[in-house]
Amino acid sequence: MSQEPPCSSASSGFELIELNDPLAVAEHVAALLLNERRRRPELPLGLATGRTMEPIYQALARQLGQLPFAEGERLRERWLSFNLDDYVGLAAGDPRSFRAAMIERLVLPLGLDPERVRLPDGAAPDPDAEASRYGRELEAAGGVGLQVLGLGLNGHVGFNEPPCEAHVQCRCVSLSASTRAANAPAFGGNPEAVPARAITLGLAEILAARSILLVVTGAAKAGVLRWILQGPPTPELPASWLHRHPRVMVVADRAALGRGDNG
Repeated sequence: MSQEPPCSSASSGFELIELNDPLAVAEHVAALLLNERRRRPELPLGLATGRTMEPIYQALARQLGQLPFAEGERLRERWLSFNLDDYVGLAAGDPRSFRAAMIERLVLPLGLDPERVRLPDGAAPDPDAEASRYGRELEAAGGVGLQVLGLGLNGHVGFNEPPCEAHVQCRCVSLSASTRAANAPAFGGNPEAVPARAITLGLAEILAARSILLVVTGAAKAGVLRWILQGPPTPELPASWLHRHPRVMVVADRAALGRGDNG
C-alpha cells in the first residue's frame, strides 16, 4: 500500500473529521455520544471495546461528571447501549471479557445500571442460540441510534472478519490469526490464549443503525483506513460496506490519515 494521504470526505462519501491526536478524538467522540443520548434517548447506543475506545470512555465519564446534577442523572437513568461483541467461552466475570471491560471502563465510572449496558453472553452454553437471542433483543429495543465502530487492521468492524458480506446478521464467528494477535495483550501477550470464537453483531445490524461513527487513531491504521475511504465496498474489507450507509462520520487523528504519527 502506498503512503499518500487518503481521499477527502467529498470523494469517499463519508463525513471526515480530522483531529490532532487520540485525546482530541476521544473528547470529540464523547461529546457526540452525550449529544446522541440527549437527542434520541429512545434508541440505544451501539458501543465497541478495544484500545481505541478506552480514552473515549474516560472522556465520556469526565464530560458527564461536568454536567449539572439533574441533567447527568437524567442521562444515566435513560441510558441504554448494546455492545457489538464478546468472546465465546470466557466464564462470567472473567476480567478478560468485554463485559468486564465495559463494567470497569463505562458502568462504574459513569455510575450506570449494569442492566442498561447490554452485551452478548459469551459464556452461554449454546453460542449460536445466544447470538440469535441477542440480535432479537436489539431489534426489540428499536435498533441502534448511533453506532460507534473501531477499525481492525484487516478491515473488520465488530468481529466481522473478512471475507464478510453486508447481509450477515448477529452470529458466532471464528477469529482470524491477526485479530487474535491484536487482542493478545489482554491475554498475557499470547495469541493462542485469545478465544478462537466470538459472538458479534453482523453488518446487517450495523448498517441498520440510524447513523454510524467510525473512530480510527494511530499510524498503524493509516493503510487500511485509506482503502476503506477509497472504496469500493468489498467482502475483503468488511468496513467498506459502510459506503452503503447514508450517514457515516469518520473521526480520525492525523496519524491515521497518514499526516504524521500522533498515535
